[in-house]
Parts: sequence; C-alpha cells; structure tokens
Amino acid sequence: VQLQASGGGLVQPGESLRLSCVASGGVFSINGMGWYRQAPGKERELVAFSTGSIRKYSDSVEGRFTISRDSKSMLSLQMNSLRPEDTAVYYCYAVDSTQRYWGQGTQVTVSS
Repeated sequence: VQLQASGGGLVQPGESLRLSCVASGGVFSINGMGWYRQAPGKERELVAFSTGSIRKYSDSVEGRFTISRDSKSMLSLQMNSLRPEDTAVYYCYAVDSTQRYWGQGTQVTVSS
C-alpha cells in the first residue's frame, strides 16, 4: 500500500485546511486509516482514526477536526478553527491485518 498526502500549507489562526490522503496498491485489504502529527521537539501524536463506522479523535482536536473515509482509497481530514499549536507535519497512515503503512508528511503551519 502506498499513501500520498497533500493539502498542507500556511494559514492564520481560526482558518481551515483540508488534508487528503490517496492510497494505492492493495487498498481493499485496508482495515483502517488515520492521521498522526509531529511538531518540532515533540513525539508523534495520533490525531484521528477511522475504521468502519468508528471515528476517533485526540482530545486536542475533538470538535474542530473531522476525518472522513471518502472511498476505499481516499481519506480526508477537515481541520477547522486552527490554532498555532496545530502546527506540525501531518502523516497519513493505513493498517491492514499485517502491518501499518505510512505516507510522506505534509506540513501544516498556523501562524499570524
């Protein structure tokens, strides 16, 4: 499974961004997909996860971010009311019955 993330950028506090992740190769084996992020000097943090009808969010983004599995091969993350502390590299990932796959990161910077 290969993952390609896009949609990052520079926005001001309070604005929105939408990240997308496209999967290819073996997508029908994917059981779940989600997003992690890593800010400078911090550990990688699980942001949101989607499997079947289940959606899970970290406390820090609950109510502001929405994850959606648009198709077997496409995942998106709608990020509203962005804050400076949301600044990080965001990574898309997918899991099947045997392993976890990672996409390349996409930088999100929230700054005035």
